Amino acid sequence: MANTKSAIKRIKISERNRIRNRVRIGKIKFYTKQFLNLLKENKIEEAKKILPEVISAIDKAAQKGTLHKNTAARKKSKLMKLLNEKLAVKS
Repeated sequence: MANTKSAIKRIKISERNRIRNRVRIGKIKFYTKQFLNLLKENKIEEAKKILPEVISAIDKAAQKGTLHKNTAARKKSKLMKLLNEKLAVKS
């Protein structure tokens, strides 16, 4: 257990931040899974509608410091690439 006042405060702050980060990461995972499931089922139009929500959640997490900006860019790029591949195959 922490001995100093500052260490006790840091424990409280880190726990609060951990919970916030879990919520943000959870949203990203939820929307990403929905998006990937729609792509798997070839429901491309519905996937296009969900994509802005996924990107928004990723951007917010990066802006707040939960994700590194390059990690956010990589995740968005991967999702766009998957969508574009499905569109190319469909055409």
